[in-house]
Amino acid sequence: MDLADFWDLIERSGQKEPDPDERAEWLVDRLIKLSPDEIIDFRKHLDGLHERADTWHMWGAATLICGGASDDNFWFFQSWLVGLGRETFERAVANPDTLADVPLVVELADAEEWDDEDWPDWEQLEYVADDAYEEKTDDDLDEVLDGIGHQYRLSPDPADPEFDLDDRAEQEKRYPRLSELFAEEEEEEEEDEDEDEDEDE
Repeated sequence: MDLADFWDLIERSGQKEPDPDERAEWLVDRLIKLSPDEIIDFRKHLDGLHERADTWHMWGAATLICGGASDDNFWFFQSWLVGLGRETFERAVANPDTLADVPLVVELADAEEWDDEDWPDWEQLEYVADDAYEEKTDDDLDEVLDGIGHQYRLSPDPADPEFDLDDRAEQEKRYPRLSELFAEEEEEEEEDEDEDEDEDE
């Protein structure tokens, strides 16, 4: 399986099953029909995309969109980013501020509250290859990857220069469009905090 095949599966899964759980199940069903080596390739491609998206610059965008992003939040945000498809992923890796063009992000900015399924994460994608490989071979994929010397991470470890993810001035400089998109939400949160302080006094 080459990278084009990987992206084809990812994008077809979104067309077939928009629900994250069902989308992951669709992928597992497709991977089971492939060879064990192809399932390993799928996982390797996902790991490689994590390496590209795992930057402080992207983490800052995730923090701005989500109002904060822990290690797990950001890791699964990267998975969600993969789920948006190749073109959107490539543009976002080159410039995370282009996420302001993504309709789902615009909808999140406009929403007063988010339901659980609205959050920009796709944790289920992380287990697709593992589940398919185990069902296909009865073997643990992580152990197989360790055995062949494949290096992978299970949490963020950015290598680019770190910065204060919550610094509003830094956010506006790095992500002008996302900052504008989520400015109203930020202002409302600050107003709520001011009201709480006034009540305490």
